[in-house]
Amino acid sequence: MTVKAQAGAGASLTYTEWKAIHWPTVIVQVRRLQLRIAKAFREGRHNKVKALQWILTHSFFSKLLAVKRVVQNRGAKTPGVDGIIWKTPEEKFSAALSLKRKGYQTQPLRRVYIPKKNGKLRPISMPVMACRAQQALHLLALEPVSEMAADQNAYGFRPLRSTADAIEKCFKALVQKASAHYILEGDIKNCFCEISHEWLLEKAPMDKEVLRKWLAAGYLEKGQFYPTERGTPQGGLASATLLVVTLSGLETAVRNAVPSLKDKVHVCAYADDFVITGASKEVLANKVKPAVAAFLQERGLTLSEEKTRITHIDEGFDFLGMNVRKYNGKLIIRPAKSSIKRFLTDMRAIIKKQRTIKTEDFIRLLNPKIQGWVNYHRHVCAKRAFGYVDHHLFEAIWHWARRRHPKKNAQWVKDKYYRSDQTRQWIFHSKTKDKEGKPIYHDLIKAMDTPIKRHLKIRAETTPYNPAHHEYIKQWYAKRTGMQKPKRSKGWLSWWDLLLNINFGQKDWVIEG
Repeated sequence: MTVKAQAGAGASLTYTEWKAIHWPTVIVQVRRLQLRIAKAFREGRHNKVKALQWILTHSFFSKLLAVKRVVQNRGAKTPGVDGIIWKTPEEKFSAALSLKRKGYQTQPLRRVYIPKKNGKLRPISMPVMACRAQQALHLLALEPVSEMAADQNAYGFRPLRSTADAIEKCFKALVQKASAHYILEGDIKNCFCEISHEWLLEKAPMDKEVLRKWLAAGYLEKGQFYPTERGTPQGGLASATLLVVTLSGLETAVRNAVPSLKDKVHVCAYADDFVITGASKEVLANKVKPAVAAFLQERGLTLSEEKTRITHIDEGFDFLGMNVRKYNGKLIIRPAKSSIKRFLTDMRAIIKKQRTIKTEDFIRLLNPKIQGWVNYHRHVCAKRAFGYVDHHLFEAIWHWARRRHPKKNAQWVKDKYYRSDQTRQWIFHSKTKDKEGKPIYHDLIKAMDTPIKRHLKIRAETTPYNPAHHEYIKQWYAKRTGMQKPKRSKGWLSWWDLLLNINFGQKDWVIEG
């Protein structure tokens, strides 16, 4: 089938198959419409926002991009209750053609459970592929508005922002001697599961009819249907952005409750976790906490009593896997003990399970996990924690090697699995040879080899949906990645065009077809 795709007043192209799509053109046209939506929202032209959102959700460019995101998402190979997944280019192209608002009906979600950090189970509800694509399509229209309305110091589920930005915000708010000494650690009880449907349908800036169908979809568990009367299902593409919409305004509510600068109130939020600083315990307990509770109650949410508490900075607190504490007046942020313990427990379980794996495959299995954990913590004072992790991983791998050869002595095991390189000893490795017969060593990563580098926090007011911030984002991105000069990409898009128009910080967007 031949389809002529258009996006607003932009270019139009004719497509006949999935592989023929020129993705840079598709993405640029969608991004331009998103920038227009954000501009109309900043100017207070809400009817214009609705009109542009309608155009975007009915554009075939947007439908192609929505399907592309769904099939490249981590859960692309996991079907919903209908058992359907899109594999072939023909199925993907046909799916884009089938995305229509008229006659759209949701199907129940498939409920599964995954373990949480505290040992409990977290419910995950997976929509069918068609519903995921509809969510991705309307998310393209919702995100520019949610980004404009979001709190400046909210860092969860937003483009170009990360947990490292939230931790750096905590550092800036607490590092001075005159900074606040008390912190309200907040956690919202069952946040995704308790959001009021009535509030969302009234306040969410998107197609209300589509949103109503998503919220009322229900889920299947062990063959039985359960209706959903509250909350947004975790597992849907739009759930995270709907949470951003729900919690937008928290910072304003706190500021209105405590307008004085002498109270040293600062808000830092990541998804449903947040910390609020204050000059005294009374300010946080008598003013800030009631204001937060009232803000959440309007949205059908409540604070978790077991996780919400007020602490002194000298006692320290854990936030996003980091421990923030002052020692003799000096603020030091380190990996939390619980984060280290959980990582080592997971690694020991993996090592113990892989008893007969090839050494080369064993190293390839462990290296990404070690590097991922280290990269998450490399922006804080983590050298001591890295050394501790290296030591315990060495012990676990040494026991793994000895169990494989119970009849060999320790020297034989060391000679087989470990090598030395100049002054460095005990390098766990696997040796192969290239075509010329020269040895190639595959070494296990050491956490201590990763340098500590201070994170360059993005400015609180920055958003990629405002052209006034694009030059700053360009400079910030270059500094953060260590670029001396902007690189040029292949084709007619510059490196900055690729960053701005293709990747707003979401790892599942790629340029390949």
